[in-house]
Amino acid sequence: MPDVRLHSMSIGRRHPLVFFLGPCVIESRDHTLFMAEKIKEIAEKLGIGSVFKASFDKANRSSIDSFRGPGLEEGLKILSEVKNRFHLPVLTDVHETIQVSAVAEVADVIQIPAFLCRQTDLLVAAGKTGRVINVKKGQFIAPDDMVHIVKKIESTGNRQILLTDRGTSFGYDGLIADVRAVPIMHKSGYPVIFDATHSAQIPGGKTTGGKRQYIPHVSRAMVAAGADGIFMEVHDNVDRAKSDRATQYPLEQLPGLIRQLCEIRELVRGFDE
Repeated sequence: MPDVRLHSMSIGRRHPLVFFLGPCVIESRDHTLFMAEKIKEIAEKLGIGSVFKASFDKANRSSIDSFRGPGLEEGLKILSEVKNRFHLPVLTDVHETIQVSAVAEVADVIQIPAFLCRQTDLLVAAGKTGRVINVKKGQFIAPDDMVHIVKKIESTGNRQILLTDRGTSFGYDGLIADVRAVPIMHKSGYPVIFDATHSAQIPGGKTTGGKRQYIPHVSRAMVAAGADGIFMEVHDNVDRAKSDRATQYPLEQLPGLIRQLCEIRELVRGFDE
């Protein structure tokens, strides 16, 4: 399995966990910089590889009245400031091909949202940038079928690919994290990331609910299954978060969970699948 290189980090089976951390959405410049500073401090204290994540536009909100973010231009300015001030690589998502070139000028990782994971034009446009591409597995996609999505990106010559499991539909309004998805998606030849917070969602209705209390349990299971990284939305005040407040993980609880996950990773890193 090829490693994915991201700044000084290597992501893959032979390496420590990498953490993709940040708020669900850019709520404001000040809040984003505050969160980036705190995440940087935690990463340095614990000695982990970290990527700052935040969305400039939540285009797939449940309600027309939901907060979406500052938009492309202002959002990229804020993410650029995060990079320059804190020297953190950044991840953000794209929803249309017209956004890709501008995002590639700032983002180190371009993310394809789960609901758009089969959109060929978007995958190809992202792949052509040469950036690391993180594809969220759609809730409606079998892990085995991700190989077809990988081939679309590979057609551009890009081999810097990450596959992220964010749960699988379980009935009309539930998600379940299937540990089998990790070894299955590893067969694609690329690192597998686990999205710990979106997997805890209860989708549907005017607002998206969730069961935050199970995030540690499921995360530990997925790391034990071989996940190469953890994607987790975190917030300093989850009750006041402007998006996904039911599943963002409290910032103050983050270090303890990271320590647990890193210990599990070290235990299983040498195991054969």
